[in-house]
Amino acid sequence: MNPDETTEPADRVDAAAEAIARARNHSRSQPSQQSRHSRSSAPTAAGPDLRDPTLVSSAIAHLLRDRGWERQTAVGGLIGRWHEIVGADIAEHVVPESFQLAPDGIGMVLVLRADSTAWATSLRLLLPAVRSRIDAEVGVGTVRDISILGPAAPSWRHGKFTVQGRGPRDTYG
Repeated sequence: MNPDETTEPADRVDAAAEAIARARNHSRSQPSQQSRHSRSSAPTAAGPDLRDPTLVSSAIAHLLRDRGWERQTAVGGLIGRWHEIVGADIAEHVVPESFQLAPDGIGMVLVLRADSTAWATSLRLLLPAVRSRIDAEVGVGTVRDISILGPAAPSWRHGKFTVQGRGPRDTYG
C-alpha cells in the first residue's frame, strides 16, 4: 500500500498550506534584488524607458534632429506649402525653383522664379512681408537669403550655325 493513499485529503491541504507558509517566510528572510544593488544603478520604474511606445511624429522629429536634417526638411516643407504661405495670387506667378546651402554654410538660399519681369519686381517690393511670413513658418534664420529670378528667355539658337548680331528685341515679360 502506498503511503500517499492512506493520508486523507485534509492532511494534503494542511501540507500544502505549510509549504506555502515556508516559502513566504523564506522569501521574506532573503534580501530582495533591489536592496542587493546600489541605489544609483537600479533602474527607476517611474521614468520613461527606450522600450516605451512613442508617437510616429516624435520618432521622426528625433530622427531629423539626430541626422541634422531639420533645416532641409523645413525648407522642403516651405516649398511644398508655398501656395498656403504666400497666397494664391503670388503663388500663381512666382514659384520656388530650388533651395541650397548658403556659401557660409549656416542658412539656406531660396531661389524663386517669376513668370514675368513685372512679377519679379513686385516680389522684390513685397520681399520684407514674404520674408517675415517665411520666418514665421520655418523659423528665423533658416532661410538666410532669397534670390528672385525673372522669366527664362527662350533660346534662338537652332542648329550649328549662328548669325552675330543683337538678336530679338523683347523683354519676354
